[in-house]
Amino acid sequence: MESKGGKQLSMAIVLWQLTGGLAWAVDPPCDAFPPAKQHRCVEIWKDLYNEDGPAIAQFGLDQLKRREEGKITAHQHLAQNMDFIKQATDRRLARLNERMAKE
Repeated sequence: MESKGGKQLSMAIVLWQLTGGLAWAVDPPCDAFPPAKQHRCVEIWKDLYNEDGPAIAQFGLDQLKRREEGKITAHQHLAQNMDFIKQATDRRLARLNERMAKE
């Protein structure tokens, strides 16, 4: 049985994926573009995040379910979430660069 603290940590990770990741991830990729294009970059980045948000949330919920069922450990849960987030961010960065190139 998972402790109350473990469940809170799991939910915190899911919530971070749903909301906190956006605040952390909006500005940095746009710093690489000229100042005149940064506002448009932020708009595109937010759109990309909104497009990917449901998939990220579903992955987090599926992970939580697997963990609660004892199919993965807390360490595996965290590691897999971090890998998924990194891959999702890398894909968003590639899509951002493609869309910015068209601007």
